[in-house]
Amino acid sequence: GRLEAVTQQMGYHPQYLDSFLKTQHYLMHMDGPLPFDCRHYIAIMAAARHHCRYLVNLHVLQFLRAGGDPQWLRGLEFIPPKLRNLNEINKILAHRPWLITKEHIEKLLKISEWSWSLAELVHAVVLLAHCHALASFVFGCGCEQDEGLGGRGSLKPLSLGNQCFCEAAAGNSYSQELLRINRKRSLDSCMELDSLRERMQRIHVETEGRDEMRLLQQDREEGEGQGAEVGVQEHCSDPSAGLSPLADTDGEVTGATNLACYMQDPDFGYQDFARRDEDQTQVFRVQDYSWEDHGFSLVNRLYSDIGHLLDEKFRMVDGLQSSAMAKRQGCEPSVFKRGIWNYIHCMFGIRYDDYDYAEVNQLLERMLKVYIKTVTCYPEKTNSEMFDRFWKQFKHSEKVHVNLLILEARMQAELLYALQAITQYMI
Repeated sequence: GRLEAVTQQMGYHPQYLDSFLKTQHYLMHMDGPLPFDCRHYIAIMAAARHHCRYLVNLHVLQFLRAGGDPQWLRGLEFIPPKLRNLNEINKILAHRPWLITKEHIEKLLKISEWSWSLAELVHAVVLLAHCHALASFVFGCGCEQDEGLGGRGSLKPLSLGNQCFCEAAAGNSYSQELLRINRKRSLDSCMELDSLRERMQRIHVETEGRDEMRLLQQDREEGEGQGAEVGVQEHCSDPSAGLSPLADTDGEVTGATNLACYMQDPDFGYQDFARRDEDQTQVFRVQDYSWEDHGFSLVNRLYSDIGHLLDEKFRMVDGLQSSAMAKRQGCEPSVFKRGIWNYIHCMFGIRYDDYDYAEVNQLLERMLKVYIKTVTCYPEKTNSEMFDRFWKQFKHSEKVHVNLLILEARMQAELLYALQAITQYMI
């Protein structure tokens, strides 16, 4: 039930690691609206949307330790209808969060004997967003490749005794030890591309870049101001293409031998927000509904203290130092980080009216944007070529930093849509 590979990577940024571990521990192990076995099963459902065997295995073990019914691990057909009804918003939040509406919320809250309470639903939504975003980090930093194909390559996590992630949440001594060990490692040798290619042979991606990533036309004459969205013209194959059920390598009951049993509608995946139909949801404007002014207070009221933990995590990743990374891009650290954050949000249809989106193409090189989009929107398609072309200009700690920005920006985007829908339902 450990997150050793994840904590090893996050250990390059010890303060953030501490904040992450506190949030993870609170979501899974502290008092809250949901039973402990249900929390881990929801995490399994969320991780399965991205074929993330690493997280599915982790939560299968935690589910059993929490007294969960082993029959549930046979798939969604064997779980209570109340949990199964969560599948729709799990699917939408994972791939197209802009489609979440108050009707989805109302359906879950008003299904007779299988209805959810508001507090339970908020807990579930935070869990889903947390695990979707963590799956992006797992794939982005290579943790899944180790887990999926035996962990024999250069990214194999270091063994640091028997301390698990929830024990580490008590202090920062663990993360300091991680930092000390990681500093002693060669930052370049850890990304052996030949090994990565062999270990990632089951997961392929075909990204055909017809043009440079572009910005959509800014149409300032329209009253609704539909412009200033970042559009992407890379055409990517179906996220499920080329994926076969992952074989169990050690004979243990992991529940991950057929991740499809935890999913419905596996063909449902990310679509470019910029290509949405005209009658679909319009651009999400942060000045109308923001985390600071709206989401934080709602989530904290319905699920005590989680808002503070999430807010600390968002602020922590924003405060991470990236001077060398930004200098290479010829800009200030805060400008570079905001460019990445706003680019990620824009892929989900979230717009900041005070931001000049022309900066995105100026700040972020094409392959960096391809990498960010892949890890954010279909992380299971991250491959060795992307590692090769993206990693060259970054130190390892900087690579991790980019993946932390992806994790937090994606999680906040999902939460904004879900919490706005809950707010609309309540109103």
